[in-house]
Amino acid sequence: MTSSNRAAAATPDQPVTRANLEDALAVPDFLAGAGSLTLAERQLIVDQALVLLEGNYVHLPLKMAMHAVNPVQRLRLLRTRLQRQAPATMEAEWLFHREMASIFMSVRDLHTNYLLPKPFAGRVAYLPFVLEKATDGGADHYLVTSVVTGFSAPDFGLGTEVTHWNGVPIARAVEINGLRLAGSNRAANLARGLDSLTIRPLVMQLPPDEDWIDVSYLDAAGSAVETRVAWEVGANLPPMADLDSISTPALAAAVDLDADERTRARKLLYHPEVVELDTAVDANGTLEVPRSVAAADVATTMPSVFRARTVTTSHGAFGQIRIFTFSVQDPVAFRDEFVRLIGLLPQNGLIVDVRGNGGGHLYASEFTLQTLTPKPIVPEPVQFIATPLNLALCRRHKDNTEGIDLGPWFASLDQAIEIGAAFSAAYPITPTNGANEIGQAYHGPAVLVTDARCYSATDFFAAGWADHEIGPILGVDDATGAGGANVWTHGLLIQLLGDRASEPDSPYAQLPKGTNMRVAIRRGLRVGALSGTPVEDLGVTPTVRHQMTRADVLNGNVDLFDRAGEILAGQPVRRLVVDTAPAGSDLTVTLITEGLDRVDVYADGRPVASPDITGSPTVVTIAGASAGATVLAEGFSAGDLVASRRVVA
Repeated sequence: MTSSNRAAAATPDQPVTRANLEDALAVPDFLAGAGSLTLAERQLIVDQALVLLEGNYVHLPLKMAMHAVNPVQRLRLLRTRLQRQAPATMEAEWLFHREMASIFMSVRDLHTNYLLPKPFAGRVAYLPFVLEKATDGGADHYLVTSVVTGFSAPDFGLGTEVTHWNGVPIARAVEINGLRLAGSNRAANLARGLDSLTIRPLVMQLPPDEDWIDVSYLDAAGSAVETRVAWEVGANLPPMADLDSISTPALAAAVDLDADERTRARKLLYHPEVVELDTAVDANGTLEVPRSVAAADVATTMPSVFRARTVTTSHGAFGQIRIFTFSVQDPVAFRDEFVRLIGLLPQNGLIVDVRGNGGGHLYASEFTLQTLTPKPIVPEPVQFIATPLNLALCRRHKDNTEGIDLGPWFASLDQAIEIGAAFSAAYPITPTNGANEIGQAYHGPAVLVTDARCYSATDFFAAGWADHEIGPILGVDDATGAGGANVWTHGLLIQLLGDRASEPDSPYAQLPKGTNMRVAIRRGLRVGALSGTPVEDLGVTPTVRHQMTRADVLNGNVDLFDRAGEILAGQPVRRLVVDTAPAGSDLTVTLITEGLDRVDVYADGRPVASPDITGSPTVVTIAGASAGATVLAEGFSAGDLVASRRVVA
């Protein structure tokens, strides 16, 4: 390709159009002002990393065996090198950060991270477009699906097919990029390799080595064209929760921070209408008055969390709700908004779409499952690895004196240390009563849509969906991201046990200049048919596989939703409405049903009637019941419990 074929090149004298993020800088300009760690501070960071990995990290034996890595030995070698250095001979700070990030990423665990200090934290490196993969005719194509306002190149826009990346065939470039990241399986590596081609949160990933990228693509006539695009570094949106403070969201955190940062960056770059709505939310992340982002959407109080609408397929019209994140402050408000939204959608079938959801608050994830099944929800139990440091944490908080209850794990962890067992006993983080507080709210069939970007609390959600047999799982990848753990930050661990300046027995020390780390602290186990199986590195396998097509990535997931509609259309539709009315000293219960042959009725936990359903409605009178009684109706078909409804009279 000759230079005359190239679009406007990004050189120091002639940059391409720059995207409009706050305080955006070219990569060299950004790096010129980065870095102020002393040699002693670097040594302290390495020492604290050793404390976390040796004393807290729940997956260390698994990762060392499964991926043939030894992050502890690498840290010891790095510490030795630092001890032999003099301040005048220190290597560049970005090289130190790169080594630390590489050590943490070697375990391929997106919960266990080295988090860079400022100015890296809170910044994102980006190219002004997004690529997605589509498969047509057995061949993969990488298409532009979003472009930053203000960026232009000849014949470059939505639907443009990219063929090469710095001269490397694009599929190979994605694979190479994925190898340096922490995906737990091949599908996750490829998904993250594609995502980070154009967006890199610097709290976990250093700025790219290249100042610019040469992008080869096909123009409207199918001819090869090349353009040079400069990397930019700008400020990202702030996170939704402070995970260093002692709070329920922090203690119950299960989130892929890299995905969470990238989601916020995409929102900032490509969805300013959502950012505008976010400015009006309260401290819990909700709007006072529901608003819709697009005209076809159901208005919601949580525009950054949900998108609900009706989708029309060749198999009928169905409800579709997208859950972008479980990172919320109030899991009950999350659950209640989910219930409100699905109640406004068609009741003959529901598509629950969690693609790209990096997780968040475990309560929000597991509280929501009850609304889609008549079965009692058993939250996933979790385990600590048996170490003296984890035992000290549980001993400190075994009596719940500070609002932190690690008591359930204490006795078994104390015993495990004594007898040499690997893990504590397993108990759920999510309260079982909260996971079953309101019961089923939607009675039509439901299908869950997943991909390899689903991680952490979303892995728990998908695992719970499968383990409680809520419905089929339609996956666009071979598995979810396989993040099966609760994650705590180094800052939170200091809050829980103190630092050695204030607590002489604590091994933790304050990290310098805003540096931080995270560690998978408790591993999650499946329930149901796969009881005891870890989620980490395995993920959740879909029951049906769908490859994203060109029409999917460019035209609103039409083929994906059509496949989901086909699945829903083949399942029975249930309906169970319970209306109550006082009748003197009794209570009249009217049951409106579909697809049921028997309903068992309970009042305040006591069985009162079990009518066979021969028509609808069916009326039941509960003698002596009063207003305020809790009425539970359980619907059966051919002896199987298939629907339930709980109401307060």
